[in-house]
Amino acid sequence: MAAAVRLPRGQAWFACGALAAFALVTVAAGLTAWHKYQLLAEPLTPGPYVDNPLVEADTYFRNFMGWRTGLLLVALLQFSIWLANMRDVADVLWREGQRRRRAWLFFGWVIPVAQLFVPKMFVNDLWAASRPEPQRRRGHPLLTAWWLSVLAAANAYAFSGASKDLKKAATTTQARDALRQIMFSEGLYICAAVLSIVVVWQLIHRLERAAATAPDEIWPMGRTTPEVPGLMHATQAAEPQWASQTREGS
Repeated sequence: MAAAVRLPRGQAWFACGALAAFALVTVAAGLTAWHKYQLLAEPLTPGPYVDNPLVEADTYFRNFMGWRTGLLLVALLQFSIWLANMRDVADVLWREGQRRRRAWLFFGWVIPVAQLFVPKMFVNDLWAASRPEPQRRRGHPLLTAWWLSVLAAANAYAFSGASKDLKKAATTTQARDALRQIMFSEGLYICAAVLSIVVVWQLIHRLERAAATAPDEIWPMGRTTPEVPGLMHATQAAEPQWASQTREGS
């Protein structure tokens, strides 16, 4: 029985949209942090609380940081759903090449040691499934760069105490040091988000081509039968003579 491949293009748009929104808000948070960093380099002048530019910059900065955290959770959820859907595609194209059970799509993100390599294994297997059978090879420089950026961003998010240092800063020097760390971390988040978008669409296009050139037992969703060259002509040639005469007479 033939299996139809349903490529999750809609979910890919959702995942990339969430990642792009996260990246844009992160850029805004980084620019606001830079503006606040510049204001702290100037002598502090007393003035009304409402018209204080430092207070205004701090308000925008905190709002953007809150939005960034929320969008990060949304982006992770959408990316995980997309990865699960892509696993369905890989199970049709190259089931024996998928090295981890589906449960690891969840546990791979939350178990401490598994976090370092299990999600990358799933993506490597997807990449290999998109290649012709004689050329299947796991891994690619793009995937390596993407995963290193994700690990660096996750490390900065989990272990950097810059946000706490900024809240506890008693001097402008301490506040500026914390802001420098935050801006560096924002750059890592942006890099990871952009590379994640590239990986999503690369895999979509590659698996789409793989499904289009798959054997007759597997074909993309939308084709109701495998396309066999010459099948129509052979059918017409085998048609009985009385059937053609009946059609002509009608």
